[in-house]
Amino acid sequence: MLNIIICCAACLLMIAAVLFLPKLKLGKLKLDTYWIPVLLGAALILCCGQANVTAIGKALIADTAVNPLKILVLFLSMTVLSVFLDELGFFSYLAAFALKHSHKGQKRLFFSLYFVVALLTVFTSNDVIVLSFTPFICYFAKDAKIDPLPYLAAEFVAANTWSMALVIGNPTNIYLATAYGVDFVSYLTVSILPTVAAGGVSLFLLWLLFRKKLSAPVEGCAEQVAISDKLSLGIGVAHISVCTVMLAISSYTGIEMWLVALCAAGSLFLCSLIISACRRQKPRTLFKCVKRTPWLLVPFLLSMFVMTEALSEQGTTAAIGKFLGRDLAVLKYGGMSFLGSNLINNIPMSVFLSSMIKSANAGAGAMYATVIGSNLGAFFTPIGALAGLMWSSILAEHDIKFGYRDFLKLGVIVAVPSLAAAIGTLYAVLLI
Repeated sequence: MLNIIICCAACLLMIAAVLFLPKLKLGKLKLDTYWIPVLLGAALILCCGQANVTAIGKALIADTAVNPLKILVLFLSMTVLSVFLDELGFFSYLAAFALKHSHKGQKRLFFSLYFVVALLTVFTSNDVIVLSFTPFICYFAKDAKIDPLPYLAAEFVAANTWSMALVIGNPTNIYLATAYGVDFVSYLTVSILPTVAAGGVSLFLLWLLFRKKLSAPVEGCAEQVAISDKLSLGIGVAHISVCTVMLAISSYTGIEMWLVALCAAGSLFLCSLIISACRRQKPRTLFKCVKRTPWLLVPFLLSMFVMTEALSEQGTTAAIGKFLGRDLAVLKYGGMSFLGSNLINNIPMSVFLSSMIKSANAGAGAMYATVIGSNLGAFFTPIGALAGLMWSSILAEHDIKFGYRDFLKLGVIVAVPSLAAAIGTLYAVLLI
């Protein structure tokens, strides 16, 4: 019972932290606070003897796909590859290119942005796209003298919908797929149709929601973005392209995904260092990559792993999984993941549900439904995902008002129907 109280308190304090004290300033250093309550909760569980330290230690070094250290390496390595391209201006350049060829009509701007974000999210991750595109949209809308909200909503919804397509699109995808032993290609064959269904529904509803605002003319012009280091850009694109292909065939080559991503990131760092040495320059792009990499995800995920192990040892997750049963597992786990993500954030919710799925032997359908809920839940409320918290923070910095009610309105109108479309399509896919 004590471990349940500690876990619930840690999650509630995490929510309070992101709502009332999202940043902690220590001199010139600013830190996110979401991980601190979770870390303290895990430490308290260990100190109170509510978890087997030896068992947790063995799990951390176990040669299994669900090893949290492997998942962290995979996610952080893919983030490094994406951030490297962003630092070189690749994503901003593509966005500017799409906007430039939209002939200044807001309708074309809107659809162009949505499709560019969707495409880039598939091959990178939702968090990277949100961090890259949100400031660009804010500046562009100001220069073009147009309302930024339709474009910001389109970007955020597209990033958190199309992140379902590949296993690398979201940390929750990585965790759940590896926990259930699903490889890159097998995941894609099931996830692609629900993703397309949710993407189509979300785009249509966004268009209905903002069609009047998009009728206004564009009075300004798009920002001009130039790539100054084309050599480094070519190397970065080559690395992320080869890495994505190798991830796709990893189940056939026998090379684990975390090792593929780590080698790609290591190779990119080495190539960039060589280029900087030849030019007699400091590797500033690498320094910025290291700085922007979400290292705080490490204590957060490991702490959640400790708490999940504690609940599993006490039989809590097994009891909940047994209560849920196997009937209508897709609907139950999809709904629970969607709503639960907006109570304790999608990453811890995915960690908890993965244990329940195993305990109840609920099947692969429950895992895919949990993936869907964890992604689409990100744009139901700001608490749904770290991407939502980052997005809201950036908007506040640019004096763009988009409060909790506005977020919830977007979620009710767009996220709920998108969830229904994705879950319904998943049912059809699993029946084929």
